[in-house]
Amino acid sequence: MTPRPHRAHLPEERTESTAPLPPPELTEAECRRCGTYIAGLDGRYACGVCGWVNDHSEGHRRLPRADEDPDRPPKGRRRPKQLPGPPPEKGSEPGPGPGPGPEPGPEPGP
Repeated sequence: MTPRPHRAHLPEERTESTAPLPPPELTEAECRRCGTYIAGLDGRYACGVCGWVNDHSEGHRRLPRADEDPDRPPKGRRRPKQLPGPPPEKGSEPGPGPGPGPEPGPEPGP
């Protein structure tokens, strides 16, 4: 795997205002692939039926930068790495479970 090149962050290259962005506008349209009526934010859509997604550049407003995200963690602090899969249950021992076959039922009585 080849690492992606990163550019140095230059604060002077951004001349846009850092004022908070207005809230997104709810927009509605038909899916271009299957015709389902869908809703999106600021003209950006994703169809839950067929999976079609329009390009982000088709939106009505610019997307916010990472430094404009109110939920962004403080600088120098990273989010903890998430392990894949559900957490192990407490009290259960790792090891092979019961083999394939019918579940044991109640013993037949006289």
